[in-house]
Order: sequence, then C-alpha cells, then structure tokens
Amino acid sequence: MALALLALWDLRAELQLLAEHFTWISLLMIPRYHLLAVTVLILTPSLIRQRR
Repeated sequence: MALALLALWDLRAELQLLAEHFTWISLLMIPRYHLLAVTVLILTPSLIRQRR
C-alpha cells in the first residue's frame, strides 16, 4: 500500500495537469517518463490479493 501511495505522489504533477487540460498524448506520455510508478499502480491489486 505504501508503494502505491509513493507512486501516486510521484505522479501528482502529471495527474494535476491531466485534470486541468486532458489530452490523449499527455496520458500516453506518463508511462514513458514514470514507468516505475505506473508499473507499481498496475501491479498493486495483484500485490494486495497476494498478501491476503
């Protein structure tokens, strides 16, 4: 859970920009510059299920 929070913290500026001015290109560029954060967010449900 802490990893997911840190990933969201890393993406906070990009998420704020998306909220203000959404474009598909900006959405597609997030994984390019924040690959680890996006990977953590994608794998978080699997990690939570594995812990239970």
